[in-house]
Amino acid sequence: MKRKNMTPQDHALGMDRSISRRDFMQGAAIGGAGLLGASLLPGPATAHSLSPAGAQDNPGYYPPTLSGMRGSHPGSFEAAHALRDGMTVSSATMLDEHYDLVVVGAGISGLSSAHFYLQAHPSARVLLLDNHDDFGGHAKRNEFHLDGHLALMNGGTLEIDSPRPYGPVADGVLRAIGIDAAALAKQVQHPEFYDSLGLGTGIFFDRATFGADHLAVGYHEKPWPDFLVGAPLSAAAKADVERVETANVDYFPSWTAEQKKQHLTTISYLDYLTQVIKVDPSVAAIYRTRTQGEWGVGADAVSAADAWGIGLPGFDGLKLLPGSVPAMGFTPAGYSDTGGSTRLHFPDGNATIARLLVRRLIPRALPGSGVENAVTAVADYARLDEQGSPVRLRLSSIVLRAANLGPAKAPTGVAVTYIRDGRLFTVRAGHCVLACYNMMIPYLCPELPQPQKAALHTLVKTPLVYTTVALRNWQAFHKLKVRQLFAPGGYHTSMRLNPTVDIGEYRSTRSPDEPNLVWMTRTPCQPGLPEHEQNKVGRAQLQTTPFEVFEREIRAQLGAALAGGGFDPAADITGITVNRWPHGYAPEHNSLFEPQYAENETPQVIGRARFGRISIANSDSGGGAYTDVAMEQGYRAVQEVLGA
Repeated sequence: MKRKNMTPQDHALGMDRSISRRDFMQGAAIGGAGLLGASLLPGPATAHSLSPAGAQDNPGYYPPTLSGMRGSHPGSFEAAHALRDGMTVSSATMLDEHYDLVVVGAGISGLSSAHFYLQAHPSARVLLLDNHDDFGGHAKRNEFHLDGHLALMNGGTLEIDSPRPYGPVADGVLRAIGIDAAALAKQVQHPEFYDSLGLGTGIFFDRATFGADHLAVGYHEKPWPDFLVGAPLSAAAKADVERVETANVDYFPSWTAEQKKQHLTTISYLDYLTQVIKVDPSVAAIYRTRTQGEWGVGADAVSAADAWGIGLPGFDGLKLLPGSVPAMGFTPAGYSDTGGSTRLHFPDGNATIARLLVRRLIPRALPGSGVENAVTAVADYARLDEQGSPVRLRLSSIVLRAANLGPAKAPTGVAVTYIRDGRLFTVRAGHCVLACYNMMIPYLCPELPQPQKAALHTLVKTPLVYTTVALRNWQAFHKLKVRQLFAPGGYHTSMRLNPTVDIGEYRSTRSPDEPNLVWMTRTPCQPGLPEHEQNKVGRAQLQTTPFEVFEREIRAQLGAALAGGGFDPAADITGITVNRWPHGYAPEHNSLFEPQYAENETPQVIGRARFGRISIANSDSGGGAYTDVAMEQGYRAVQEVLGA
């Protein structure tokens, strides 16, 4: 790939090198002019006995190996944005396909919905429609073949991990698809491997934020004065860092523990650091972005209670115990009276869960059996949408309308209209589950009651980027004795070597001379605004940032942070996949900007109300960005369908 206007700096970074970084476009671009016209409701049209073949039916179709701009990739969202912006579309072609259930969205919640429905009706006909070119939703699989070695990374959902134990619904799904999380966690994960090499955690102080580039290694491992030797901080700032991390000071000595908790829900973590602990501004810059990995916004828009809940420093002297704040009915994130769930990371994150659900729904699509085999099995995408199959999964199909049929008070079915390769099609079903982004539902179902539409519009998701970088080797990490680092002022705010997981025939790298993958995270946001406004600014930024900008920032940041280990971004980077999620984490309650709702009056509860024969799922409906929430909402939606 030749690029114009290359600078010497670009050449040094390797911007002219040939690597896996292409931007793929699945399906045709959506042009509004060709679709403008009459109502979207299906009119009388000639029925087609067969749905048109899609890219997924072609030999060799295998999206996990695609690189460049992934996540919400080009072709997966343009028609939805046009619908949001007022586009109307002409009558669709009515397909001669009738299903018992159509599920919109083939992420974890949608796949689980199909699973639950088939448990009740094993012989039912089910169609799943997804806007992406791959199934799994945010459970995206990044697959690389490095010098003949299979290397996997999560392009989205990271792991089985929840602040509460998995309940009977979610645990039942895992067991139904063959996952014993507790047993596998002990068998396949090897976090001790990098420890055995002496690789720890570091903080990269960048020149733009702190005045000089410096990598401090040994975070929470070395004495603080030793860790901060050479850091571009004043002596007072270094003392403040140690005070935040280790001081046992009760800043509210006259208050009860519950009063302290309640107060922490009303101030941001940044205000707690600067106004209560009173740290130097340069110290605040170290911790400002530490909340972004959890909520996609900085410490200025996250409560101190939530920061305490996930274990951020500065609270030891308050002597707080896990649990809720009775006066507000509020439980800080990350804490539960009953403890959290088992933590289990598959090599491709929760894409393995999606693959196992697909195997259960369409066994021919994923050969073999057992969870170990599912990690390395090659999915046969041509089997997903076979004519005559009772369960079909149709990719690159953006749903634009879901409408009840028949009398408003007693509908007889649902018509679902979608666009694929620039053509509109409609299928009919007895029921529909919308397991898609909830904020799009008012556009798909404009007849919804206004209060319900308003509630759905409040469910603003968090934009985020999960980047996978393939390296020729990881000698620089080994020489610097670091496996992960925080970069509080960086374009990506954290990076780490691929976790060591061995399962079935899959083996993680063991030698620094071998290729490896690096995972980098970025959560674009605008400090100083309420959380959702920060999300909206970050989303707009993310949707307009080309891949070339990401690549340049990735190369420059890795080159600066790992310079002391001899890292050469031009020679050492062999592939880049940017998983862009403008609509990422499901929204959770933020006590700084939202009122404390009664349980049955939250936007999630109001927004997910059944509408005729249409039910609503997705983790958005549960107010939690966790896989078990997505499963539970799928279960609830299907119970509504069965009850209807």
